Amino acid sequence: MTTRPPRVIIAGAGIAGLTAALSLHAAGITDVTVHEAVAEPHPLGVGINILPHAVRELIELGLGERLAAIGVATADLTFLTHRGQRIWSEPRGLRAGYRWPQYSIHRGRLQMMLLEAVRERLGPESVVLGSPVTGLDHDADLLVGADGIRSSVRQALFPGEGEPVPGGDVLWRGTTYAKPFLTGGSMLMIGDSTQKLVIYPVAPPGDDGTQLINWAVQHRARVEGVPTGDWNQPVEVERVLPHVRGWHCDELDVQALIEGAEQVFQYPLVDRDPLPRWSAERVTLMGDAAHPMYPTGSNGGTQAVIDARVLAYALAHGLGLEFYEEQRRPVTNNIVLANRKDGPEVILRLACERAPGGFADVEQVLPLAEREEIALRYKQLAGFEPATLNARRSWTVHP
Repeated sequence: MTTRPPRVIIAGAGIAGLTAALSLHAAGITDVTVHEAVAEPHPLGVGINILPHAVRELIELGLGERLAAIGVATADLTFLTHRGQRIWSEPRGLRAGYRWPQYSIHRGRLQMMLLEAVRERLGPESVVLGSPVTGLDHDADLLVGADGIRSSVRQALFPGEGEPVPGGDVLWRGTTYAKPFLTGGSMLMIGDSTQKLVIYPVAPPGDDGTQLINWAVQHRARVEGVPTGDWNQPVEVERVLPHVRGWHCDELDVQALIEGAEQVFQYPLVDRDPLPRWSAERVTLMGDAAHPMYPTGSNGGTQAVIDARVLAYALAHGLGLEFYEEQRRPVTNNIVLANRKDGPEVILRLACERAPGGFADVEQVLPLAEREEIALRYKQLAGFEPATLNARRSWTVHP
């Protein structure tokens, strides 16, 4: 008797859901339909980083050239105080010894690239727009909730959970066309004990010599609950400028960068408490529906990609949802909790607390061994320590 291949419904056409559709298809599970609440997706949002362990998965899905065409290969990461004093710098991607690059990319462009690939490979009818999944009733062997931090699937599994948990910080994010800084593929993290500024390019330079540069200011503030409706609240750039006034950076003009933004969005810093399980019978979760986390350490989109690949591997090999959860839930739960403690960016807070007036020698404030240990510990926690990742097995399902 021939066994019928499983029928899978995916709720959400974001990074997680679209990567899951591509991964399932590549693993031989072709009866897959993605349902998206939005009637017509557009390349919205700002920047995102895809770390080498997720880039590996996208390359193994045959998306390497498309990814390289729309992103910037990240070369290095530097931490600075708000006075511009250098605390720590490290290579990233191929320069750090990985077999795969790291990419800084516009989230919307990444989503559109994945959507195009799904329609090409699974067919134009594989993504159903304007079709939200509102509960657990479904005509499929598996329902995958990849429908974000306010997931309807998660709510159906855990009806008493309530709203996302506010972290007490507010984020302002924007993009600005400006001249490349440092290598043209550099990331900067600037800050102190109360706020930080993250800057990186998300597109190659254009004909006019400028790059689209993403920036985000995270400020500790009192947040009265979590806003309902659209979280992408546009605000005037003047709302942000006072928080970085007087900040110095040799690498670029911070004030001019923020002033040059065409539009600025305000977001609440929120996550959810880790779950004791993601699955129930023919339902499971992934991405922000499973483990929404603070953007610390550039791990949200990255972990969603890996979720998708591991789920496809588990289903193709008959290992079930238990294997998927065993591989993914402990890792992502630990990242959620680590990000609440600032993850690798704790280095900014420590430098400020130990030397609030600045320093003459960073070694006297944060010894090199401590800086290296902070960076390595987070890479190990999040699964992208170079030697381990380079040696790890592939999640590709081979026929």
